[in-house]
Amino acid sequence: MKLKVKKIISSLSVISVLNGSSLYAVEIDSSTEAVNIAGKQRMFTQRMLKDYAMVGMKNTFGKPDEDLKKIIENFEDATSLLLSYTKNNDTKKSIEHLKILWEPLKKTLSEEPKKEKVSILEKNLETLLKAADDMTQLFAKESDKVSGKIVNISGRQRMLSQKMAGLYMLQVWGVEDPQFKVKLDETMHLFKTSLDELEKSTLNTKEITRLLTKVKRAFMFFEMMGKSNSKFVPTLIYKKSNDILKNMNSATQAYVALETK
Repeated sequence: MKLKVKKIISSLSVISVLNGSSLYAVEIDSSTEAVNIAGKQRMFTQRMLKDYAMVGMKNTFGKPDEDLKKIIENFEDATSLLLSYTKNNDTKKSIEHLKILWEPLKKTLSEEPKKEKVSILEKNLETLLKAADDMTQLFAKESDKVSGKIVNISGRQRMLSQKMAGLYMLQVWGVEDPQFKVKLDETMHLFKTSLDELEKSTLNTKEITRLLTKVKRAFMFFEMMGKSNSKFVPTLIYKKSNDILKNMNSATQAYVALETK
């Protein structure tokens, strides 16, 4: 008999997100959990970019080479799991579209990182992110619950934390992008407004409020970087983005758990 996601996710979810270990040998047992896993696919698209840049810079902090391999596996496992779970034809088509976009990206991500390839890779991962977001919105619509909508917003914060870091990694690596400030400003604005919305949620418990407060403090680091013309140390960016990711993942899991109470 398969284990239910909700019975093991709380103890392993943070470890899974940070080291890439798989939780996807288990079944999805609620629509809100499906939103959570679909939303994590969005985060993986940006984490893969961050890891790719770290490996390209030959920075071994956090073992990004190992993390990248595990995230690639998790992305595929989660896609299969979500496809098996949904009975909705529109959602199935969305997942199939995601799979088509994924195949060439998997090949590039599995090869040795090269600076001349990363600009195209970023654009293609952005397209994959859009597809993953469309898929997540469909799962949120299937859920049709307040908790499902909040899990969607909370889960998106995980992605935004990695996107902010990924953009900075490319800048540190020396990848020229005239749209860097625009992309960063948009990402940070969405993170900030979403965090404000989460802080006002009537679903918040004391634990969720505590986690959101920690996230807000860590986000100040990125706000500070956004106002500076200096380049920052990759390891510091990597750590701060993981701090936000860890706490937002815990908050998202706490929102998911509310459905079972």
